[in-house]
Amino acid sequence: QVQLVESGGGLVQAGGSLRVSCTVSGLTFSNYGAGWFRQAPGKEREFVAAINWIGDARGYVDSVKGRFTISRDNAKNTVYLQMNSLTPEDTAVYYCAAGKFLSLARSRVAATYNIWGQGTQVTVSS
Repeated sequence: QVQLVESGGGLVQAGGSLRVSCTVSGLTFSNYGAGWFRQAPGKEREFVAAINWIGDARGYVDSVKGRFTISRDNAKNTVYLQMNSLTPEDTAVYYCAAGKFLSLARSRVAATYNIWGQGTQVTVSS
C-alpha cells in the first residue's frame, strides 16, 4: 500500500520557522519526483515547491523563493520543506505529492502527481 504521511506542521509566530516532512512507503521513492502544495481556506490548491528524483533540481513558487527550501533523503524515503520567515499568508494545509516528471515546468502542475498525502496544517500568527 502506497502512503505519503506528512508531519511537522503546527502554529508559529510570524517570522518563525517550521520544517514539514513527508515520509513515503510502498514505492521506490528514488524513482519519483516530489512536490509540496498548499491550500488556504477559500482558495485553490497552489504549487509551493518541487524536487526531482535525484535532488539536484528544485523549483519554487515566487512567493516562497529565498524563504523555503525543499530537500529529500532517498535513503529515508523522506522529502522535507524547510520554511523560514513565515508570514500569515503562508497559513494553509500543506500537502506532499509524488509523481514522475522530466521538467520543473511539469512539476508545478498538480495533475503531474498521482500520489498525495493527507496534509498537515501550518498556521502562522501575526
